[in-house]
Amino acid sequence: MMMLPTGTSVKIHIAAGVTDMRKGMDGLAMLVEGVLKEDPFSGHLFAFRGRKANLIKIVCPSSEHLALKAA
Repeated sequence: MMMLPTGTSVKIHIAAGVTDMRKGMDGLAMLVEGVLKEDPFSGHLFAFRGRKANLIKIVCPSSEHLALKAA
């Protein structure tokens, strides 16, 4: 089970389409900035799925860095 930081002000952004799951945290953070036009350190969660839809990666900001959760 994966615990994610949630609260009333946390938004969960789900990227439409397919994402290359070989990308790590830095690559996904660049997608957040470049494609979604959002700040990866905004406090919101950003979810990406792979082609087979058997893997989801979530970029989670913490106080000082980004964390990558895979499910």
